Amino acid sequence: MTHTDLTGVLVALPTPFTADGSEIDAAALDAHVDRLIREGAHGLVPGGSTGEFTTMTLDERKQLTELVVKAAGGRVPVVAGTGALSTRDAVDLAGHAAGTGAAALMVVPPFYDAVDLSTFKELLREIYAASHLPIMFYNIPSASGLSLSPAEIASLAEVEGVRYLKDTSGDAVGLTELLQLHADRITAFNGWDTLTFYGIAAGAKGSVWGATNVIPELSRQLWDALAVDGDLVRGRELWAKIYPICRFLEQHHYASAVKTGMQLRGYATGPVRKPFALLDGEPRAEFARLLRAAGVEVVD
Repeated sequence: MTHTDLTGVLVALPTPFTADGSEIDAAALDAHVDRLIREGAHGLVPGGSTGEFTTMTLDERKQLTELVVKAAGGRVPVVAGTGALSTRDAVDLAGHAAGTGAAALMVVPPFYDAVDLSTFKELLREIYAASHLPIMFYNIPSASGLSLSPAEIASLAEVEGVRYLKDTSGDAVGLTELLQLHADRITAFNGWDTLTFYGIAAGAKGSVWGATNVIPELSRQLWDALAVDGDLVRGRELWAKIYPICRFLEQHHYASAVKTGMQLRGYATGPVRKPFALLDGEPRAEFARLLRAAGVEVVD
């Protein structure tokens, strides 16, 4: 695949688990992937924050990539989340993802001991050497401890294979600089839910978006209004429905909130792995109210 292939709504996938949380629920995952593709998602991103990758073993992370690539069946590209705490594990996951048919990799920096820029570039070189897949840098400074300026982010493209950015910084000015000044070096995707409208309207090539798991129809409609039709008025109408949902997701543990929203819509997810838990009581009821206010059918 060429670097022009990734665009549009790329869904940050959750990882459905069996009832006791011990295994990946392959049937639920398959059904969800089908649903998202039917509703017009342009790509799938398993193994990121929404996918609870920090609670999974290396073997489970490999299994997840295999299952999603198989479920997608070539209909949309799969960008496999392969970031890890060590070069050994990151290279292992990257090589595996390439072998399974992933279209690209999403790489979060090691997130306990923060690396510096030159160390991270060397890690990216080793990942690319093992995979020869396009790399999306997952910029999430609040979790990784690595805060890079827009120019430093663009400089990652000096490493062969680094072509994309998922910007989960929440910094709209930084995203604007990347889109305006550095688009020739790195292709920026918005990755911060409450900035989705702005990111797409400002010219981002797409959004890696977890809320799409809960509101796939509205997500695709927003993309079409802003990026395809250039209809700002329609985009604002849709965003007025979507924004409260995005804001809610960001106010809670993200993976827990996404799975709760999916369950409110009747989609099987299983539990969130401990120490986290699904939302209950008033937060769950509030989420149901927000979905109904957006015109979304809620089953319980």
